[in-house]
Amino acid sequence: MSEETEKDAPKKPAGRRKFELDPRLASYKGVWVFVEHERGVAHTVSWELMGEGRKLADKLGVPLAGVVMGAPGIQTRRFCEEAFHYGADLCYLMEDPLMADYRNQPFTKGLTDLVNAYQPEILLLGATTLGRDLAGSVATTLQTGLTADCTELNIDMENRSLAATRPTFGGSLLCTIVTLNYRPQMATVRPRVMSLPKPDMTRTGSIVEHALGMTESEIVTKVLEYIPDNLQGKPQLPFADIIVAGGRGMKRPENFQLIWDLAKVLGAEVGATRPIVQAGWVELDRQVGQSGKTVRPKLYIAAGISGAIQHRVGMDASDVIIAINSDPNAPIFDFATYGIVGNAMTILPALTEAFRQQLATLKVAV
Repeated sequence: MSEETEKDAPKKPAGRRKFELDPRLASYKGVWVFVEHERGVAHTVSWELMGEGRKLADKLGVPLAGVVMGAPGIQTRRFCEEAFHYGADLCYLMEDPLMADYRNQPFTKGLTDLVNAYQPEILLLGATTLGRDLAGSVATTLQTGLTADCTELNIDMENRSLAATRPTFGGSLLCTIVTLNYRPQMATVRPRVMSLPKPDMTRTGSIVEHALGMTESEIVTKVLEYIPDNLQGKPQLPFADIIVAGGRGMKRPENFQLIWDLAKVLGAEVGATRPIVQAGWVELDRQVGQSGKTVRPKLYIAAGISGAIQHRVGMDASDVIIAINSDPNAPIFDFATYGIVGNAMTILPALTEAFRQQLATLKVAV
């Protein structure tokens, strides 16, 4: 080929370098979900992850498994049955009196042993207090990667990699992380980020039992007493059907009363952005966003909220989002179901009164 012809020839796109998995890791197959439970009740994040794990397993063409660890008894085994109802094909069960209460040491050893014995390619845990503690320890003992607080999970079918998306750079961007030459690929997801699948009570599966092989003398920590959190009277945003939230567009703390007024009429919870919490207008339990609560209400009313990614990741899974903002170019209008351009201090009282009259009419009709 002449020099002129070489110059005129179209350049091929660089493309990605072909990835080849270490042959030693090729035997790792399957998607696992750690089933978190406490005092006889499974955490709903486990079933949310089971629904997401089912999608990943179907894409990979592999089984979905639950991992249940706890004290021996019918109660612990019942969690395996629940895992089947929510999509698991099988369940790895580890029963031992040492696992009656969560302690990092026995649970880390138990989950590490299970992974080494049965070799899953993906392991998912809830980003709860317990899940974060356990996931970090297990990833360390297995010397594998862990992507925390994910908002989306997918499979790169070109190399069977878990593509885990999470906020980064202070929440200003979303990045997708892959753990290529390590197995299992681990990720944690906060409660309410993924939708809760509908259980199929007819589904069954097989149970694989595995012993812990540990004695009490090997465990440094001891459980002296169980003291439950006192959540009575505390905001329960992750489970609210309706949330009215305010941001910096409310201007002054006295204006935030308009948020409370509308929430009272609707029987809703009150939420807020991080700047509002930092300013002391509301308590920390009402913060929605990356560093606050993740919510999935049927209705989310956002007043004076710009819609920055830090807030969006905590609420954009809401069924219906109504945004009120004086800036027509506010990012929140890009993903809101309905947008109202205007002064929140004028619109909120009008909405409150309209809802009050409508609800009063409905009560009279009933």
